[in-house]
Amino acid sequence: MKFRSVAPMQIAKIGYIVLSAALIAVGIIFIIQPAQSMIVIARIVGILSMVFGAIKVFSYYSKDLYRLAFQYDFEFGIVLLILGLIVTIRPEAMITVIFIAFGVMALLDGLFKMRIAWDARKFGIRAWWLTLAMAILTGLIGIAMIFSPWETIHVLSIFLGITLICEGVLNLWVVVNNVKIIKNQQPDFVDSIYEEE
Repeated sequence: MKFRSVAPMQIAKIGYIVLSAALIAVGIIFIIQPAQSMIVIARIVGILSMVFGAIKVFSYYSKDLYRLAFQYDFEFGIVLLILGLIVTIRPEAMITVIFIAFGVMALLDGLFKMRIAWDARKFGIRAWWLTLAMAILTGLIGIAMIFSPWETIHVLSIFLGITLICEGVLNLWVVVNNVKIIKNQQPDFVDSIYEEE
């Protein structure tokens, strides 16, 4: 029997891990050294969004064993690609909505990951509750980002950093904990030849 290649799953998992680490790193930088320019913030976040969106779309087609971590990534990846492109091309026009947009994205990602946590529980993954807790925290941070009362770039940059760290940790945890790669995985559909008696 022919086994399915695990290369796409490995690429998706590694891509997720690298991009999640990048989100965490950029978040830490925004907290330690808050950006002084909204244009700089917009461009950095726009580029990260486009790359992460591309990884999410690719991951959707990787067909990992449980089909948990990447099940909502096609639609979410397209939205991230479009949002990242707009923010990168027209950062000055997006300054007023960038924080609300990324708050909404964090809220939606938290909601999707809550569903993934419940599905992981059904699969018998023991740490499903930790995924659920991180998803709830990310969703709450997203809500706070949407309704942020802060005016200064300094405070917004720090809060964006916290949001990026939460997103990075949540995505990193989900992909490490829920994406299982088995080397001898069979294809989804097996062609069979039937003979009439």
